[in-house]
Amino acid sequence: MSQNEKREIKQNKRTEGDINYTPARQEWLFNEVDETTKELLEKDARYFFHQALSSPCLDVLKNCDGPYIENLSGKKYLDFHGNNVHQLGFSHPKLVQRLTKQLQSLTFSTRRYTNENAINFAEKLASLLPSDLNRTLMTPNGSAAIGIALKLARAVTGKFKVVSFWDSFHGASLDAISVGGESVFREHMGPLMPGVERIPPPVTYRGIYENNESKCLEYLEYVFAKEGDIGAFLAETVRNTDVQIPSKVFWKEARRLCDQYGVLLILDEIPIAMGRTGKMFAFENYDIEPDILCLGKGLGGGIFPQAAIVARDAYNKFSDISLGHYTHEKSPLGAVAALTTLEIIEEELHSGTIKNLEHIMQQEMNRLKQKHSIIGDIRGLGLLWGVELVTDQKTKKKAINEAEKVMYECLKNGLSFKVSSGNVLQLAPALTISSEELKNALIILDNALSTLNHQSY
Repeated sequence: MSQNEKREIKQNKRTEGDINYTPARQEWLFNEVDETTKELLEKDARYFFHQALSSPCLDVLKNCDGPYIENLSGKKYLDFHGNNVHQLGFSHPKLVQRLTKQLQSLTFSTRRYTNENAINFAEKLASLLPSDLNRTLMTPNGSAAIGIALKLARAVTGKFKVVSFWDSFHGASLDAISVGGESVFREHMGPLMPGVERIPPPVTYRGIYENNESKCLEYLEYVFAKEGDIGAFLAETVRNTDVQIPSKVFWKEARRLCDQYGVLLILDEIPIAMGRTGKMFAFENYDIEPDILCLGKGLGGGIFPQAAIVARDAYNKFSDISLGHYTHEKSPLGAVAALTTLEIIEEELHSGTIKNLEHIMQQEMNRLKQKHSIIGDIRGLGLLWGVELVTDQKTKKKAINEAEKVMYECLKNGLSFKVSSGNVLQLAPALTISSEELKNALIILDNALSTLNHQSY
């Protein structure tokens, strides 16, 4: 195998993480961090396990507030990454106040006991969801929520098989990577959970079904019909990693197929709910509803790790099965964080603030695409946007090196985001960012794109 072929395979395995082991990373560490930070980064590298996608670290943080993160030397970055927990921004004063107050009273709820906070949260969540989506289980993280959803689907249908999309991400635990579609997470991990059928996803730019969702739906029905014993279809309503946005027609037909073949629709909205797409829940953009909904990440307001699943009343008939037997299953702190987050997002949605910010984002993204020929595609919804860089508009060859250069140039000037799939700049600002801060961030991006040597691609 040639070096080019090996390089191409490696590039195909690029996913949602930064590009960690390149000269650009070394240059960053040499030029952009002070000696105290370097010492701490060395200690971090010494005492923590190294793993793909998250090490070595870029910087050391001392504070986070609103749309910003701040390093030890006082440099601030507008954080358009936020690990998808920062819908409220960071350290939202209302949430900090509520959690501080809760810390003075009930800090933990022992299993077999409940508490008013958990009950209020579950009641609030049910009030925001349609029809009979009223039954909740709480859990500390999104991967566990996916696990609960899979167990519940097996119990309800009596079938263990699952359909999911290639390139999807549903968490990093063993069961979650079994149903996920990103190959990098499954390397060296087999054998995995059996019964998973993956199909190519609907995409609008590149990919096997480019701008042809009907073929994807045809394949979905083909698998449903051929297998005959599929219990669940697990999907991200909108793919978060590189921002792939199916049409309303796609989701309405997928919902119909699930009903026709007796398949439960599990929607993973762990990174994209709570206002990220301009609605409280992403599925509200499509006039459908799931049978099971998975929530997490931003549910805890960027402070407390909190996730949950919500499912139909009709499924509440498995009291003899341990579906989600977790230590913190009714955390008073987690419930306060989640309830407060829902309340704040409701206020933001009703005020029209997010709609206004989406309008600014859309206008600026269109302007950048017209200005910079390296941008092959832009796609977005609410405040979740992807900017795909290509070296050639016709072949759509990924501009991987250029994406890395843009990322580091933006970091130098105070804007942080993640690069997905090697060449997609994923932009997900706090929903509470001001219009001025948003515009400033996009100026930084514009300038970084302008610094590229266009002769190199």
